[in-house]
Amino acid sequence: MKVTREDSGNCQTVLTIEAEPAEMDKSLDAAYHHLVKRVSVPGFRKGKAPRSILVQHIGQGNLMEEALEHLVPDLYRQALESEGIEPIARPELEVVRTEPLVFKATVSLKPEIKLGDYHGLRLEADPVPEITGEEVNAALEQFRERQGAWVPAERPVAPGDLVTMDVEASVDGKPWLSRQGVVYEVDEGSSLPVPGFASQLPGIEKGGEKSFNLTMPDDYPVTDMRGKEGAFKVTVTEIKEKQLPELDDDLARSAGHDSLAEMKTKVAAELAAQAEARSRSELKQKAVDAVVEISEVNYPPVLEDGEIVALLRDEAQRLGFRQVEDYVKITGKTQEELMQALRPVAQKRLTQGLVLGKLAEQEGIEISPAEVDGKVSEIADDAEDKDKAREFFSLPQVKQSIEQSLHTQKTMDRLLEITAGKVENTTKEE
Repeated sequence: MKVTREDSGNCQTVLTIEAEPAEMDKSLDAAYHHLVKRVSVPGFRKGKAPRSILVQHIGQGNLMEEALEHLVPDLYRQALESEGIEPIARPELEVVRTEPLVFKATVSLKPEIKLGDYHGLRLEADPVPEITGEEVNAALEQFRERQGAWVPAERPVAPGDLVTMDVEASVDGKPWLSRQGVVYEVDEGSSLPVPGFASQLPGIEKGGEKSFNLTMPDDYPVTDMRGKEGAFKVTVTEIKEKQLPELDDDLARSAGHDSLAEMKTKVAAELAAQAEARSRSELKQKAVDAVVEISEVNYPPVLEDGEIVALLRDEAQRLGFRQVEDYVKITGKTQEELMQALRPVAQKRLTQGLVLGKLAEQEGIEISPAEVDGKVSEIADDAEDKDKAREFFSLPQVKQSIEQSLHTQKTMDRLLEITAGKVENTTKEE
C-alpha cells in the first residue's frame, strides 16, 4: 500500500491510497471464496464453481465490487495508523481507478481552537432598571386575566371573545376547510387560519352567518395556495366573554398571599429577580462574544453540517412534527433551502460551543459525580412523584445531559469571574 497525504484546510486531510497488486489479488481471491458459497452456478454445487466460471456467471464487475467493499476500509484503517491520524467522522471515499486500485479518502480532523487573551477582557453588566409601579400593575393584570372565566354573552361577537363556529372555506374555487364546532379566540392580531380572518368576526350575532373573501398571503405554508383568493362562510353558534375577578385581597389569597399588598411586594421582587437574571444572561452572551472575537476557530465542514441537521430536527420537534420530512413538506421549501437558512445560526452556535469547550479545558473545569447526583436530587425533590423523577433523572443519558449542562454553567460562571477581574491568570500559554 502506498499513501500520500495532502492537508486541504478546514481541518481536513486527503489521503490518496494505492493498493499493491498482491493486496488486490488477495482481496479478489477472498471475494471469490465469499461469493462462490452464496451464488448458484448452473452445473456446480454451491462453493465448487471455479473462479473463471463464477466470473462468467456474475461478471468481473460484481467480483471487483465485493473485493473493494472489504479492501477499501481495510486499507483506509491501515493508512490512518501509518499516518497517525485520528478522524472524528466517517471519511468521504472516492475510487479513482480499480486497476491498480487507487482511492481518495477525505478525512475530518479535530477542530483547532486558539483562544485569545481572554484573561485581559473586562466587562460589566448594564445597570438593572428599577421595577416601576406600572410594571407591577401590568403583571397583576396578567394574573387577573389568567384567572378569568369564560361566560356566555348575549350580544354580537366582540374582539377578545371566545366563539364556537362552523367554518366552510374554498380557495380558488376548490374546497379547503369544512369544520364544525371550531372554538376560536377572536384576537384581531392573529394570522390563523389566515391574516384578517379574526377581524371579520366582530358584529356577528349568535346563530348568524357571514361570508367574506380573503387573499392568501404570499408566504402561506401551502405553496399552491399563495396569492389566491379564499372564500369563507362562518356560522357562529356560541359567544363567550371573559369575566375577570376583582383585583383584591380575595384574589391575592387564591394565589397564596395574605393580602393584595403582600402580593404586590412579592410580584415586584419576582420582576426584579427576572430583570437581574436577564442582565446576567446578556452579560454572559457579551462575554462569550468577546472571547470568540479574539479567538481563532477552525473546524471541518462535517461538524457544521451536523449542527444544521440538529437545528432542523429541533425546529421540527418544537412545532410538533415527529419527522423532519413532514415539517419540510408544510414549509413549501426544500430541505436544502431550510438547511442553508440555518447555516449562520449553526456556525455561531458551533463556534461558541468550541470556544467554551476550549476555555473549560484551559481553566480545568470539571464536574464531579457528587455534583451531578446533587442536581438530580434537587430536581427530583421539586417533582410531585419524587421516586419516579429520581429514577428517570438517574438514567445514564439523562445524567450525562445534566452533567453537560452543569459543565456549561460552571464554565460561564468562571468566564464572568474572569471578565470581572476576580480570577488570576494561572493558565499556561500553548
